[in-house]
Amino acid sequence: MSQINHQPVDILVSTHQPEQVTLRGYVIGFGGSIVMTITAYLFARYGMLNKPVMVALLAFLALAQFTLQLVYFLHLGREFSPRLKLLVTVFMMIIVFILVGGSIWIMNNLDGRMMGTKVMIKYMNSQDGL
Repeated sequence: MSQINHQPVDILVSTHQPEQVTLRGYVIGFGGSIVMTITAYLFARYGMLNKPVMVALLAFLALAQFTLQLVYFLHLGREFSPRLKLLVTVFMMIIVFILVGGSIWIMNNLDGRMMGTKVMIKYMNSQDGL
């Protein structure tokens, strides 16, 4: 019979140490998110720029805030596993799609239901059967 050699085997184990989560990181993420949200609100509320520039600025602020939250709250840039990064990113994109798409759908639905009185009277007068 052959004997089995029981020698220790070196297993490659990751030496990556997880980053220390600090209050400072959360404060930076929260403060940056608040600043970007208020900036987007003020530009949208007061219409300081023409429409194409406004849309580009709001899209940039949304993407910047998305990235900021991925880094500071989900710690996406600090983790080791690329599969987990992909899973978190895909899940976040699905959530963002649901939130943005649902918000646009709701706003369009409400816009159609809440026509002004002048528009409703004009529509009713244009109908022959009424």
